[in-house]
Amino acid sequence: MSRTKEKLQRGQQALGSWIMIPHPSVAEIMAGEGFDWIALDLEHTSAGIGDVQEAAMATKGTDCDLLARLSSCDPVEAKRALDCGAAGIIVPSVNTPEQAALAVTMGKYPPEGIRGAALCRASGFGRNFADYYQRHNREVTVVVMIEHRDAVERVDAILRTPGIDAALIGPYDLSASMGLSGQLAHPDVLAAQQAILDACRRHGVAPGIFVPIDPDEVERRVAQGFRFIACGIDTVFIQQGCRAMLKKRASHD
Repeated sequence: MSRTKEKLQRGQQALGSWIMIPHPSVAEIMAGEGFDWIALDLEHTSAGIGDVQEAAMATKGTDCDLLARLSSCDPVEAKRALDCGAAGIIVPSVNTPEQAALAVTMGKYPPEGIRGAALCRASGFGRNFADYYQRHNREVTVVVMIEHRDAVERVDAILRTPGIDAALIGPYDLSASMGLSGQLAHPDVLAAQQAILDACRRHGVAPGIFVPIDPDEVERRVAQGFRFIACGIDTVFIQQGCRAMLKKRASHD
């Protein structure tokens, strides 16, 4: 079982990070730094399925799980990402219980799901097919993103769906859907986040949220009860490193 899923099932925190730069070296570097998981973003980047496979190869043998944030609730894309070796899927914009049910079934083989079987990389190109097929449904990680006010209104129906391992709040999209784009500290946005957190507790789903590069904020969110936490983005790590390096020079200009 993946490190991430095992931790979530034990009620522990699984800390990860986001990859926007679809290069295997980025995945390899970040996987070696102690994250439980990293997610390659297929929704908001130029990344494609080939990049999922390269990232899976780059992180093989580490203790870090590769997840694929899909571009949509798409069974074909989910199948291809898992076939390439992703340990799980993060499905964006899950706004209805029907979409939640699809998110789960497209991540699993029959009879629990609709994922097509193949002699793919994930099964050693067929070498380990029987064992992989037998274990997959209980080991795959399925995360739904709750990032719209419509999803908040239906959150209990969404999270009642069997097979969801975590619900990840997308705070920027959530605030935008409320007419409060980027106002992450607005009381209405915080209330919506709390409503999702409470629903996760009711339904036994690990609550998740994206956090900027701020260790103190990560600790605050852990104390609040979040357990699947996306800690920053590769591009912002680079930006902050550059700014820290040039800070003294800028003060002399």
